[in-house]
Amino acid sequence: MRNIQTFLEDPKLLSQLADDEFQSVLLEGVSRTFALTIPQLPEGLYAPIANAYLLCRIVDTIEDEVSLSPEQKKYFCSEFIDIVQSGVNSEPFAVELAPLLSDQTIPAEHALIHVLPRVIEITHSFEPDQIAALASCVKTMAEGMPIFQAQNLHHGLATMADMDRYCYYVAGCVGEMLAKLFCHYSPEIAQHKAQLLTLSVAFGQGLQMTNILKDIWDDAQRGVCWLPQDIFTEAGFDLKNLTPDTNDEHFRLGLARVISIARQHLHDALRYTQLLPAHEVGIRNFCLWALGMALLTLKKIKHNLNFTHSNQVKITRNSVKATIVTTKMIGRSNGLLSLLFDVTSRDLKTPDWHYVQPASKATPLF
Repeated sequence: MRNIQTFLEDPKLLSQLADDEFQSVLLEGVSRTFALTIPQLPEGLYAPIANAYLLCRIVDTIEDEVSLSPEQKKYFCSEFIDIVQSGVNSEPFAVELAPLLSDQTIPAEHALIHVLPRVIEITHSFEPDQIAALASCVKTMAEGMPIFQAQNLHHGLATMADMDRYCYYVAGCVGEMLAKLFCHYSPEIAQHKAQLLTLSVAFGQGLQMTNILKDIWDDAQRGVCWLPQDIFTEAGFDLKNLTPDTNDEHFRLGLARVISIARQHLHDALRYTQLLPAHEVGIRNFCLWALGMALLTLKKIKHNLNFTHSNQVKITRNSVKATIVTTKMIGRSNGLLSLLFDVTSRDLKTPDWHYVQPASKATPLF
């Protein structure tokens, strides 16, 4: 059994690995969830999607780096867009960025920046349509995320439409990229391309909203809030009053309503998955495992609206195993999947309340 930490602590040793092993080690270092789900994909999809996640993680690393000024973040994001599109200048980029990363950036992300040229080399080993899908996603993310990072996020986002846009930039565009890669992989899947592209945005948003809800109090500790004020205004709570010590029934009502919206998006994620051929077991597993874990996380939040730390609503390893086992048993049956979703998510709905975004406030995402 390989020692992941050994490779992450020695970029030269890491670079000696074959491409798939190289990307696998990096994935295990930066995301346990994707390190679990991406290997379920068929051979023709594993490499580009593993690479895509690493590219997105590089953008995240730049945006989250506390030592970088807004101007530096904008500069590095712009440069990285060009590098992903062209495949050139990755070495000087990594040399310039790596020394600027602080100790608050995890070791695996330090390693990722050091071996960035190898990641880009792998990117440009793919077919032109695949490269275009990856580059488009990185461009959308790297241009969109700084818009929100530059805002005062102490008191949340103004509207649910703003939350929609934020989720699109950080996750919805990833969903679009995955749909494009799936369609490139399979002409059978491509028959549903238009519908998949639409639903893929909702899929990404459902997953991102779940993460936002789970991390509310972790974010609050650093003075950041991604919740939509209009939903909480309707519930009778002002997010300006949100602190790690908040204990307010009106806040919990708003929280339950955002959970209900996230549940709607996850229902679209199920519809997305059901459009995939039943015989594409690996792709279905990739989608269903992410969907199942998000749904169980929402349930933990809904059943514990008084939680004060993300660890309190983190699903257990047994829940992850149950998701995997259940998927293997019924993952090919659209009917059973719909039944399971309805039963599991029933208590996530908010009685006598349903969110409809006002048409006058709807802003195109792309």
